[in-house]
Amino acid sequence: MSGSIELVKIYTRKGDSGESSILGDKRLRKDDPIFEALGTIDELNSVLGLSRFHVSDSEMHKTLGVIQNTLFTLGTILASPQDNRFKYVTLDFSSAVSDLEKEIDRVESRLPRLTKFILPGGGIAGSWLHHARTICRRAERRVATLSPADDAIQGVLKYLNRLSDLLFVYARFANYLQGIPDTEVNL
Repeated sequence: MSGSIELVKIYTRKGDSGESSILGDKRLRKDDPIFEALGTIDELNSVLGLSRFHVSDSEMHKTLGVIQNTLFTLGTILASPQDNRFKYVTLDFSSAVSDLEKEIDRVESRLPRLTKFILPGGGIAGSWLHHARTICRRAERRVATLSPADDAIQGVLKYLNRLSDLLFVYARFANYLQGIPDTEVNL
């Protein structure tokens, strides 16, 4: 066997005191708003991985994978120093948001017209996608607490806002493909 692989331990003990680092080695308390935002995006990504496992539509499955990668990129941008957000990764926010909008239009054109509010739920895939949508909305709220003057923050907010719309449409579509009708709210 040529060469050697250095094993990296998963634990560093550096966070034992309640602090952690963002990119650039800046140490912050673990309850800092940036970690709230990053943690919620990570939670969203995990639930999308679970949702992706349950969807039956191959295009939706593929798009959810792209979204998971984009969420990782968003986290890297947020964790980067504010004066150099794109030091480690780049993202064309306009293109990414446009892709979400095109996917919303593609899927929504195949669904029955929505005339009332609906309850989250349905089949396994639809329910997980509804749950992902609520986490996405929380991620949006957490990111909104960060610097509003930061153009990268504004790009992340726009992406998350559109993503929550797509996840709503995906939840409906996953249920539709299973023959499960929307459950309208009784007001």
